[in-house]
Amino acid sequence: MRSELYIDGKWTPAANGRTFDVVNPATEEMFHKIAAATAEDVDVAVKAARRAFDKDGWPKLSGAQRAKYLRAIADGIRARQAEIALLEVIDNGKPFPEADWDIADAAGCFDFYAGLAEQLDNNPEEPIALSDGRFTSKAVKEPIGVAGAIIPWNYPLLMAAWKVAPALAAGCTVVLKPAEVTSLTALELAAIADETGLPPGVLNIVTGSGSIAGQAIIDHKGVDKIAFTGSGPVGSKIMAAAARDIKRVSLELGGKSPFVVFDDADIDEAVEWIMFGIFWNQGQVCSATSRVLVQEGIYDRLVARLIEETKKIKIGNGLEEGVLLGPLVSKRQHEQVVAAIEAAKAAGATVACGGMRPEGFDKGYYLEPTILTGVPLDSDAWRDEIFGPVLCIRPFSTEEEAIELANDSRFGLAAAVMSKDDVRAERVAAAFRAGIVWINCSQPTFTEAPWGGYKESGIGRELGRWGLENYLETKQITRFATGEKWGWYIK
Repeated sequence: MRSELYIDGKWTPAANGRTFDVVNPATEEMFHKIAAATAEDVDVAVKAARRAFDKDGWPKLSGAQRAKYLRAIADGIRARQAEIALLEVIDNGKPFPEADWDIADAAGCFDFYAGLAEQLDNNPEEPIALSDGRFTSKAVKEPIGVAGAIIPWNYPLLMAAWKVAPALAAGCTVVLKPAEVTSLTALELAAIADETGLPPGVLNIVTGSGSIAGQAIIDHKGVDKIAFTGSGPVGSKIMAAAARDIKRVSLELGGKSPFVVFDDADIDEAVEWIMFGIFWNQGQVCSATSRVLVQEGIYDRLVARLIEETKKIKIGNGLEEGVLLGPLVSKRQHEQVVAAIEAAKAAGATVACGGMRPEGFDKGYYLEPTILTGVPLDSDAWRDEIFGPVLCIRPFSTEEEAIELANDSRFGLAAAVMSKDDVRAERVAAAFRAGIVWINCSQPTFTEAPWGGYKESGIGRELGRWGLENYLETKQITRFATGEKWGWYIK
């Protein structure tokens, strides 16, 4: 396990020698220490990234040349997939099969953007038709520059890939800060990139707190763009800080996503997708469909079936076979989710299932999967992101009511609808005010498709070609034809 910062192609301790503890959320045991970057460390990292961009020629490489590095990184991740997935489990707490899936997705992300990097060579410029024939014009895409990437703890390596892969493909250089509580696999990414011979300064990884290392990235004048995934309040602060230097920003923030189930839906299928939509990754998913609206005709039967199946979920250490729900990522997160459940009860909600520390788990940040009924529409539990395995469920009568309730949120990241009536499902999908909509499913995510939200759920899109465009600027180049006369001042 790596413990130092990766800056300018070298491993180095923090400038002041400080470290922070790495804790296994399943056991609450500290098992490693990692360098805690200072603002001085970030400055060195940004200057290295600046030099790699401005002087060393990374953006001047062809897309095909950059693609070779990206594919080599993908191959390096796959070669160590099981090992990296194990690190993800002991660092984050998620079950091993989920972690293994995430690591495979991260490798696939690098492969995907390698392909888009090659396409940049095939479409280097776009001619523009002008109204004045004496001029010709074209639009070209160029990398923004140095990207500062700040990622969350729920999908540690995958979120790194979502930002690093398109940025490198575009020709940007990167300073990445992983979440303090889940930094291990980001450092392994640095090791893999180093093994591929990635030029020094192209990728720099600084571990540490958001208030010090993260803030230093946001404030640094050598950073051209901030890419952030995390909470709304932090995203708002980043946007305000970036405004000082007119930095480019892309923000993927929180959600309180609705799942509308009509009474023609198959109850067993609906229950499975509802459970996947909220209990996958312990509910620590920005797009989790945590508000479920069920039509009155099947509400009681569906809730009864949902409770029955939820109680069967195996809870435990993510390394144990058959475990579907591991611990929450940290003590702080556990306390916040428990407090949210208690607040919901105080507001009038009923805990229909779960809500407690499971029996036999004296250590570890474990929480039973929780279903809340009768949740008031004006309560925090219904309106705010809990980011844990907590589901709020309510009945509805008409399609119009369902849409109104679904859209009554300051968030707009995702939404889902389940119905055997395809016309109605498409109609409701079109009515949702959300950036990601699922029909007859919840949470499938594909590297090829855009990811991002409306309203307070963020700005910009990741993944697909949209993710690459996050790291490109558009330049107009206009030429006056040789031999033509302009005649502005000639009499």
